[in-house]
Amino acid sequence: MATFSSDGVTLAYDDIQPPGWRNTIILIHGYSSNRNEGWRRTGWYQAFERRRIRCVALDQRGHGESEKLYDPAAYGREKMAGDVLALMDHLELEGADLFGFSMGTRTALQVALTAPDRVYNLILGGVGGNLLRPAPAQSGMTMAEAMLTDDVDAIRPEMLQSFRHFADEQGEDRRALAAFFHTESPRLAPDDLASLTMPVLVVAGVFDELAGDPQGLAQAFPDGRAVALPGLDHFSAIPHAATKATVFDFLDGSLDWEMR
Repeated sequence: MATFSSDGVTLAYDDIQPPGWRNTIILIHGYSSNRNEGWRRTGWYQAFERRRIRCVALDQRGHGESEKLYDPAAYGREKMAGDVLALMDHLELEGADLFGFSMGTRTALQVALTAPDRVYNLILGGVGGNLLRPAPAQSGMTMAEAMLTDDVDAIRPEMLQSFRHFADEQGEDRRALAAFFHTESPRLAPDDLASLTMPVLVVAGVFDELAGDPQGLAQAFPDGRAVALPGLDHFSAIPHAATKATVFDFLDGSLDWEMR
């Protein structure tokens, strides 16, 4: 396991360099996931290797094999973006493509806002227009409560229960995950995103209720593209071949650029 230090926090990462690799992409997983579950097991490592693309994936702080922190202040979006930039510095990368999924898109967006010259292409998966809307009124448990309760069957709504089961399956530190959801970061606004001029792909499943319509987010970028994947939801999109085909078409410059 390779590690690096970011602001005193030890983080784990993989650096897959296929022979003759041409460019580099950094992969940023979602909440309660990790680099192995989010990218290796779902076939992304192998897919990038076949394309001769160097892929670098980190376990975000509080996840996977990276250091666990229990102070909510440790999980601010700028701190998590700082981890990605510290990894780029550690690997002596002037810039790279970024691919974030779900929670990882917020980290990726903050990296792009902080250092836009270091992000060549930006891929945002498992998100859509809901990212720019105020959070809906909370009914039932909070995510933090779902992570800490002993009565898993009592967790409502079912989406929270799905995240809890996923965290348990991965052996994640639920106290660290709960701390993340007590963090307060300023909401991202369309005016912020309008400053990002790199090509941006927003891709999500048609049935992804967490994300909403990808076009609702893509239109906030000067060079944003949206793809809604038929038949997929938040959890089924990340391993699906349709997602991989869309991402590679985008990186190859052969995606149909018309909003759809």
